[in-house]
Amino acid sequence: MEKENQKLEASRDELQSRKVKLDYDEVGTCQKDVIGVWDKKLLNCRAKIRCDMEDIHATLKDGVPKSRRGEIWQFLAVQHRVRHRLPNKQQPPDVSYKELLKQLTAQQHAILVDLGRTFPTHPYFSAQLGAGQLSLFNLLKAYSLLDKEVGYCQGISFVAGVLLLHMSEEQAFEMLKFLMYDLGFRKQYRPDMMSLQIQMYQLSRLLHDYHRDLYNHLEENEISPSLYAAPWFLTLFASQFPLGFVARVFDIIFLQGTEVIFKVALSLLSSQETSIMECESFENIVDFLKSTIPDMTQPQMEKIITQVFEMDISKQLHAYEVEYHVLQDELQENVSPCDEGESLEKLERANSHLKRQNMDLLEKLQVSD
Repeated sequence: MEKENQKLEASRDELQSRKVKLDYDEVGTCQKDVIGVWDKKLLNCRAKIRCDMEDIHATLKDGVPKSRRGEIWQFLAVQHRVRHRLPNKQQPPDVSYKELLKQLTAQQHAILVDLGRTFPTHPYFSAQLGAGQLSLFNLLKAYSLLDKEVGYCQGISFVAGVLLLHMSEEQAFEMLKFLMYDLGFRKQYRPDMMSLQIQMYQLSRLLHDYHRDLYNHLEENEISPSLYAAPWFLTLFASQFPLGFVARVFDIIFLQGTEVIFKVALSLLSSQETSIMECESFENIVDFLKSTIPDMTQPQMEKIITQVFEMDISKQLHAYEVEYHVLQDELQENVSPCDEGESLEKLERANSHLKRQNMDLLEKLQVSD
């Protein structure tokens, strides 16, 4: 009888923990018939049956039940892996989560410092060294040991935090590996920041080609994408935007990958183009981008998510990336041998400056709605 009571108590604790974790307002409603469709798909997930992607896209657009979101993300990861096999050289080391937790990390201090800055107002993470913060520490520690090149980078704590709200530590670890390795997000956290520079160029080109007036206005006021979009990208929007909105962004990321962060950024900026154009100074624009845009109404957030589902910019992103590399090659060709060392130093200084700038911005933005 005592064992049965212990099981009952453990079950109650788990239910309470899930309730605390999922303490956020959803964006959009998920109808009962859609929940039934997801139930059938999750059965296929267990059997690793390949599903029709257009059907998955349509169902995801109709909504995701909050209580099943973690399972659905894992289902989407399985569907991706059924279709795409990572080359061996790109796969993460084959080390279990439990084995990694037994090791020590040189990044421990940096991780501990950021625990209290990650979703400080959310009940699961608000208690100092409570269950949420301890789980977050474990997850960040394990990843820093798994991925020696990236180690720990500030923005990752928010990504890990979102995962932990929807699943267990070990499941979150597997999904963090999926995001970083399978979907390729780890590139933007590499120490050289090269991928992040390319992303900022791609976003700038999207604005230039599709919202020229807004692009010109930002350029005239010396507002580069790295000032506002770098923190968006490095935290997958989780440091500034409401969790319900962030969860929907993650839904689409698990389906479509890295291109989603560009779609979200472009939709956010274009939806507020008129208001941004009315801001007449550097300070006003930065304040608007940092404070006003994240403070969206429910209908505004739903509209952004709908636009993201309908947008296709994959060809443009590829073209802009090729264009970036061509421009870099041309710059290198025009450098004389005696200037090559100096140019390399300038590039390294620029990368270092960008990294410091992004880290400074992240520190200022370590408050979640």
